[in-house]
Amino acid sequence: MRKRLTQRPADDARGTRVAIVASDYHEQVHEALLAGAREAFMQAGGRAADLRVIVVDGVYDLPPVVAAAFDADFDAVVALGCVVRGETSHDRHISDAVFAQLSSLAVAARRPLGLGILTVESMKQARERAGGKKGDAGAFAMSAALRAHAAIAGLKRGKRA
Repeated sequence: MRKRLTQRPADDARGTRVAIVASDYHEQVHEALLAGAREAFMQAGGRAADLRVIVVDGVYDLPPVVAAAFDADFDAVVALGCVVRGETSHDRHISDAVFAQLSSLAVAARRPLGLGILTVESMKQARERAGGKKGDAGAFAMSAALRAHAAIAGLKRGKRA
């Protein structure tokens, strides 16, 4: 077993403004991802007034709204959604394009983007990963965004992340 050499920063949402941009194309999965992200934010000490939820139709619609959230000066953004594999390769084309754009946006903004977009074979897999037996991707995405925000803030202050 590998020994952890550094401490991970604790989730701390106090004073952190976060935008959640979520696709509601698969409504049941959307609700579960959103609930997980909201709960993680509140458990980390966040205030409801510092959390903004913006809902879009599909995953492909996420990048321009994420860009607008960064432009609106949120400290971090969390992108949530679900792409289910179908009979064609459309899922790969959509996922590849969206993930590339989101990565570019986060780097350009120099702010964290928690990625909670499920790419699954079935709705059963999606439900299992959206607060089910396989984890809570919404909560994980929020936690990742908060920890990255803390690391960036530490670097700006000249401290170890």
